[in-house]
Amino acid sequence: MKGDERTDGRDESPEERADRKWVDLLQEIRVAQTGVQILFGFLLTVVFQPSYRRLSDADQTLYMVTIVLGATAVGALVAPVAFHRIVTGRFIKPEAVVWASRLTLLGLLLLLLTMTAALLLVLRTATDDDGYVPWIVAGVAGLYILWWLVIPTALRIRLGRRAPEGSDADDAGAH
Repeated sequence: MKGDERTDGRDESPEERADRKWVDLLQEIRVAQTGVQILFGFLLTVVFQPSYRRLSDADQTLYMVTIVLGATAVGALVAPVAFHRIVTGRFIKPEAVVWASRLTLLGLLLLLLTMTAALLLVLRTATDDDGYVPWIVAGVAGLYILWWLVIPTALRIRLGRRAPEGSDADDAGAH
């Protein structure tokens, strides 16, 4: 491969590539942000309900863990916006896209943990029999992991294509 020739079929400068990847990333973040912000908003109201005081100590602890996970998920998914705002005009957009992508992946992991913990809390509260609740929660978490991680990773491996240098795969630190 000579000089700036690319093997990914796109004819774009590093700046154009960073712009395109930034727009793609923002679209992905919008989907995740909406869900996590609604979930977090709902979780914030739980402690103010009279029934909260009737929760067991274990469930109150689970609630606190869930709310902290939700807060960190919101923070990680909003961080790329703040990151971009701070570095705008500094001619470092390719690096900003890499960091924003990493923060988005972290936010998605935290969202998975938040949703799993919230489901556990709700199902424990909704039923008197905790025997099957962990199995249901584990099954749902397993589906998230399958859909969000396993299938995309398996497809990537099955296709056996190595991402070109500077490609989208590099954004998350994958090489």
